[in-house]
Amino acid sequence: MTLTIRRSKFTSRIIFLAALFYVSVSGAAMAAPGNAENGSKIYLKKCWWCHGKEGEADGPAAKFLIPPPRDFSMGVYKYTTAKPGSEVTRDEDLFNMISNGMPGTAMPSWRQVLNEQERWDLVAFIKTLTDMFEDMKDPPEISYGSKVASSPESIEKGKKLFKETKCFECHGELGKGNTMKKLKEDSGHRVWPRNFHKPWTFRGGYTPEAIFARISNGIPNTPMPAHAADKTGNGKLSVEDRWHVVNFVMSLADDERRVKDGENVIKGQQVPQIPKDEKDPVWDSVDGTAFYLVPQIIQKDRFFIPSNDMVYVKVAFTADEIAFLVEVDDRTKSVPGDKIVESLSWDGLSPDGIAVQTPVIIPESSEKPYFGHGDKAHAVSMLYWNSGSVDKGSVSAILTATGTKTREPSDAKSAGFTTSASYDNGTWKVMMKRKMITPNKDKDTQFVVGKYIPVAFANWDGSNGERGSKHTMTTWYWLLLKPETGSEVVAYPAAVFLILVVGQFAFAAMGRRKEN
Repeated sequence: MTLTIRRSKFTSRIIFLAALFYVSVSGAAMAAPGNAENGSKIYLKKCWWCHGKEGEADGPAAKFLIPPPRDFSMGVYKYTTAKPGSEVTRDEDLFNMISNGMPGTAMPSWRQVLNEQERWDLVAFIKTLTDMFEDMKDPPEISYGSKVASSPESIEKGKKLFKETKCFECHGELGKGNTMKKLKEDSGHRVWPRNFHKPWTFRGGYTPEAIFARISNGIPNTPMPAHAADKTGNGKLSVEDRWHVVNFVMSLADDERRVKDGENVIKGQQVPQIPKDEKDPVWDSVDGTAFYLVPQIIQKDRFFIPSNDMVYVKVAFTADEIAFLVEVDDRTKSVPGDKIVESLSWDGLSPDGIAVQTPVIIPESSEKPYFGHGDKAHAVSMLYWNSGSVDKGSVSAILTATGTKTREPSDAKSAGFTTSASYDNGTWKVMMKRKMITPNKDKDTQFVVGKYIPVAFANWDGSNGERGSKHTMTTWYWLLLKPETGSEVVAYPAAVFLILVVGQFAFAAMGRRKEN
């Protein structure tokens, strides 16, 4: 009898612990229902500035945001995992949007600011801002069917389907989003297709399941169509085919060009000979570093609607010359005079452009010039290139600046400054070359091996209305030209080590003689 009681207590404890474990791992699905009244208080503290007090996307900040904030009064959401044909999104989708934010937009992640219950309270309140949810139950989740494991065969099938369903017309043949279409939401706002090489920019997540759901449901109010069967049973892609496309899309991710946390130094590599142009195979052996681009919002005219989000940079040098290779994923090759690209622009077509900025005098301390074109006490040197026009070709210059309105040309010929560039499948590659040391010491940076040199970058997307001060940029980072490791670097430490070892043996021998 006693043994039975003990077993019963033991079993009860196991069941209790199992229940706790289930609740903890099931997370959002097992969360308590949200409290709309409490959600209202949170909304008025955190959310109304963009979304408006009534959720109509008319908050004070809304006019500065592209894409615009979500209009909750419409009850329509872009990224849903609801079963195809559902009229509303799932509560869990709203919760995830609040928790994770939306990359590439002004919508931040609230996971670290609001606890789980507060986020569910916000979900409950947001649903009250439209009548869409009044008579609708939380819809079931999409059926993922039998997931197809990624393999070369599956990826190849997905690539073929990607072409057959004409996904490339918006996303580009290599999936970089270099479209030849002027795409708009139903509201009239411009939208850009995703660049599949950068899945970390996907706004609805980039797990296989998240991508499967978007292929199946499309993105409401945008040109992205649904590819799952509709209510009548008609559909473009079977479940298996959609998984093949998922595997193809995920195979395109280029993690090498992802911005790495804490990586703020470009390590210039010494090479036997400077690459002849941006396509030279020498560049394949040089490491690259990625940096985020941010809108220029400090000086007039300010800029709030960027389309390009990062630069990828490589630096090679010899004893006499230095070369920068700057790569930017840009959905359009903007060259004024190109009628097709002009038809895609929204605010007139300007040239695409790239600039590399370094201090004229390399600082000995942490003090740097103002990163926006320097200042009166600290001049900067700028290597500049733009795509020019169909009639006149590209433009390049080496400039000296002591502020946004004080740019002066330096002598490009004496500096040995040249550029070469090409655009291929959604990416600009621009090489800028110059002498390490120039005669213009009061205008040009004199590059030094083994020293940390501040460096910054700027970019103009000509089809996005970017010109003058309207562009994207980085803050200061560092360039380190790594000296080539010569034999003496290894020989001297080895010799010192050998001397120390011999000395120790000699000292030990002397000690033994004294003992004897």
